[in-house]
Amino acid sequence: VLRWAVAGLGFRLSLGEIARIGAPALVVVVASTTAALGFGWWVGRKLGLNDKLATLLSVGGGICGASAVVAADSVVQAEKRDSALALGIITLLGTVGIVGYPFLGRAAHMGDFLYGVWDGASLHEMAQVVAAGATFSKEATAVATVVKLVRITLLAPVVFFLAWRARKALVSDDAAGRPGTAPQVSLVPWFLVLFVIFAALNSTGWLAKPVIQQIQRADLWLLCVGMAGVGLQTSFGDMTRAGWAPIAAGAAQWLLLAAMSYGL
Repeated sequence: VLRWAVAGLGFRLSLGEIARIGAPALVVVVASTTAALGFGWWVGRKLGLNDKLATLLSVGGGICGASAVVAADSVVQAEKRDSALALGIITLLGTVGIVGYPFLGRAAHMGDFLYGVWDGASLHEMAQVVAAGATFSKEATAVATVVKLVRITLLAPVVFFLAWRARKALVSDDAAGRPGTAPQVSLVPWFLVLFVIFAALNSTGWLAKPVIQQIQRADLWLLCVGMAGVGLQTSFGDMTRAGWAPIAAGAAQWLLLAAMSYGL
């Protein structure tokens, strides 16, 4: 269900909308997200997290929250406890951002466009980005939404890279005569292929707006059902036993992403 939901996110992307935010904003998003992805994985490993959990936290915090965690987990294939833990931490941090971002934006005297770019480039979930933008201004929300969509476009290449890394590790294990430790995954996950196809179709304008809205609404329900299913696989006890290291890793990545995107 979640894989179909991730594929359906393509119907929220439009190349025309992305182009309208301008090259400087695109540079901010790509540069800050790329740096955050690398730093997020590095700090997670330094804090003692296993490779898979560090990867899920990095991709979720760097790109688009729960959807990115689910997409990455399809090729990383972490323990269910780790994927649920990553989802919980991303949700927790993003909820703090909903409350804190408008306050910080006004304290720093940001304009609508600057705040929108910062919000969209650094907060976790699309819903969180919209909520934090709506508290600031309507104009900021419009900018933040498009900037966030630009970040979502980075999901496909990042997951393709993770699939390639997993396949490479499997080949190395086979060559060394060791039991395979990497997940048996396709180099090109099918749902990301659909994600790209749906985004291209949405960009053509061939589908009527009411049809697109109905598809987006259906996709939202798929996300809800899938997320609920993930929640049923874990408990607060699992999160407590994990300690503060995963939260610290997620928070450190978020701080870097917020500071870098604002600085740029």
